[in-house]
Amino acid sequence: MPSGEYLRYVALGDSQTEGVGDGDDVTGLRGWADLFAAHVGAANPGLQYANLAVRGRVAGQVRAEQLGPALTLRPDLATVVAGVNDLLRPGFDAEEVAGHLEEMFAALTAAGAHVVTMTFPDVGKIAPLARPVRSRVFDINARIRAAAARHGVTVVDIAPQAVATDPRLWSEDRLHASPLGHERIAAAVARTIGLPGSDDAWMLPLPPQAVPSGLKAARAEVRWAAAFLGPWLGRRLRGRSSGDGRIAKRPELLPLSALASPADTGRQEPS
Repeated sequence: MPSGEYLRYVALGDSQTEGVGDGDDVTGLRGWADLFAAHVGAANPGLQYANLAVRGRVAGQVRAEQLGPALTLRPDLATVVAGVNDLLRPGFDAEEVAGHLEEMFAALTAAGAHVVTMTFPDVGKIAPLARPVRSRVFDINARIRAAAARHGVTVVDIAPQAVATDPRLWSEDRLHASPLGHERIAAAVARTIGLPGSDDAWMLPLPPQAVPSGLKAARAEVRWAAAFLGPWLGRRLRGRSSGDGRIAKRPELLPLSALASPADTGRQEPS
């Protein structure tokens, strides 16, 4: 596993890497990549960090729009996380999506960056109405692992961990991590690349909670479909994206002085 001194970290991806689910567009988004940058910066005080991610982007758009700018920034550490938006589209092509990811892996590693990616949790356990796309998740995860192995890319293998599908790690829309979920993801990435002070606590289960009755669960599914699934499908039918007109929140390498430290968040695990 590559490790060492990092001076320039660049994050590529979609809404998860942008930080949707942790903050909002008024107060600002934080998210796992910001938190991970703070972890990296604690061990590398001179670190500069750029986040090129934009919500709604499919893997091909991430490659087309973010790879060139990322290479220009000459990162020695890069995260590439994309593909979830592809999974949810009718014309999903796992080979094509994996090809876009592999092209980014190849280009960034050839430029000397330590590249990190991750697998996706079983969406069918997070949102029961998404069970029809479970096989797609398993397929793309296998392809991510294989492509990463070919290019020496580090994989944060979140998929097998039971805690990854705990609803408390996900926001109400069930598509984006909650603040706690973003913290767990950041900790997982830090642990996987062996940052000082990191450990396996991110894998630990949360305290047990009451299981809702069948009727209550069914009503929750109906509310979720009306509040989130319906509007999402509406945008797809109109050819719209949540990222239309948006640009990266941190397109240039900047010091970490504006980022909150993980120790300063004030958030606590459920008890």
